Amino acid sequence: MKSEALNLDTSRGPTTAYVARPRTEVDAAVVLIHEGWGINDHIRDLAGRYAKEGYLCIAPDLYRGKVAKNTEEAGALMKALAIDDGLETIRKAIEVAGEPYEIKHLAITGYCMGGTFALRAACEFPELKAAAPFYGDIPQESVLAGLKAPTLFIAGKRDAWINPEKVNLLKEIAARHNLPVEVLSYDADHAFFNDTRPQVYDPDAAVDAWRRVLEHFRKHLGVSAP
Repeated sequence: MKSEALNLDTSRGPTTAYVARPRTEVDAAVVLIHEGWGINDHIRDLAGRYAKEGYLCIAPDLYRGKVAKNTEEAGALMKALAIDDGLETIRKAIEVAGEPYEIKHLAITGYCMGGTFALRAACEFPELKAAAPFYGDIPQESVLAGLKAPTLFIAGKRDAWINPEKVNLLKEIAARHNLPVEVLSYDADHAFFNDTRPQVYDPDAAVDAWRRVLEHFRKHLGVSAP
């Protein structure tokens, strides 16, 4: 695996995207949207895991270099980030990555705040062929109704933020508009996939969710298991 940075210019200022590349050339990519902490070691590790599975992984930095040191900083950074700003950065990362890497198939995933942006991007960016948001917030119905990409939404039943009521609302809207959404709910807390946070990490749920996401992406992007 190799890693490198892409320079991105947006209307609100420059930023970068962390890119993890498989050893061989590929035409499928996963756009990885970071949690409220920013582009930290955990996100770089996840990008590398996708690269080892045969995907180019692109992780745009929505915070323009800022990384939270504690929950208070993470909360402040999340609150300060406008949806339009984050979506523009994601859009720019997709555009800039397209030419040098010759990507033909794109999926998106994200965790916590990144799950919110991943689901929203899947509703608005038609080039995305699949989505797997983890415990992100649900956009308003008028936005969600535009979802075309097959979406695997991963949630924790003990999540106090993306709680079962919100997840049920997603299911209701998906049924009402016949959207391609499948929901996976584990008996786990918010951020259960983050193995750097032992207070919430659930290894059984994380392993199963990873397996299901890879199956989902392989089905819709056509990448064989390594």
